[in-house]
Amino acid sequence: MTDMTPTRPLLEVRGLNKHYPAGKRGLFGRQMMQVLRDVSFDLYPGEVLGLVGESGSGKSTIGKAVLRLVDSQSQAMRFDGRELAGLPTEDLRRLRKDMQIIFQDPYASLDPRKTIRATLTEALDTHGLHRGAARQPRLVALMQMVGLNPAFLDRRPHEFSGGQRQRIGIARALAVEPRFIVADEAVSALDVSIQAQVLNLLADLRAKTGVSLLFISHDLSVVRFISDRVMVLYLGRVMEVGPADQVHFAPRHPYTAALVSAEPSLHKAPDRIRLTGEIPSPLNPPSGCVFRSRCPYALPACATAVPDLRPAGEGRMTACIRDDIL
Repeated sequence: MTDMTPTRPLLEVRGLNKHYPAGKRGLFGRQMMQVLRDVSFDLYPGEVLGLVGESGSGKSTIGKAVLRLVDSQSQAMRFDGRELAGLPTEDLRRLRKDMQIIFQDPYASLDPRKTIRATLTEALDTHGLHRGAARQPRLVALMQMVGLNPAFLDRRPHEFSGGQRQRIGIARALAVEPRFIVADEAVSALDVSIQAQVLNLLADLRAKTGVSLLFISHDLSVVRFISDRVMVLYLGRVMEVGPADQVHFAPRHPYTAALVSAEPSLHKAPDRIRLTGEIPSPLNPPSGCVFRSRCPYALPACATAVPDLRPAGEGRMTACIRDDIL
């Protein structure tokens, strides 16, 4: 973890919204499904911001939106002070060098026809990096950075385990020396023991390179391990933001507390929060606070009040109209 000092954010997002068309077009047009609702956050140089929430909360959509892999609407979305919305294609292509992604599925994210050398070379060629005699030393260095034998460069993906393939995916993201990486459920498809190895690798690479990470996961304990701060998302809205350990050990929002309660443990408090039912559909979200239909502390006012994020002390923010429950 890093000690964050006041500085200009590397990534600034304000009022991010995303809609998808749903179902067939009817008499009054096609119904729209809103998957992100007024999401705002900052990510600082060298920081790891963890993004956690259940499946369907909109986590991956945030990652794709900030990388401009999907269209979205926002009041502002700036990288290093530069507005991303409406950025010309050629400028966006150049910016890709600074903004990379590690995908969830290590089996589907690599071209089975290409050797590892070809995969990494393609990334370098796209941005004109390490040409000629500098190419081989760079490829060797990338393999060593992710803990793989450089002799494996001429092998193909089917010759590697899932954990090794994910290391190759990390090497591909690092190849162009980015300043920011979205790690989208980067360890969720791996066995627990391999997860720990990849998490330690990412933490070590962050310390060595200073790269900023938006680390996306449904597992709060995994997010806490690697993150400086954590942002908790539910049905497209931010519920809580704060330092990772504080969010995990002293949650201020009932949803965060429920995520903590759901973690495997030999010692569970008798008053742990249990969620019932599934996360509502974005097509028909609850009125007011989107979490109220599953919240054990909901008040009648929660059906109409849409809580904004507000300060909760010690660098914390929470979106709840109550401050007397946790």
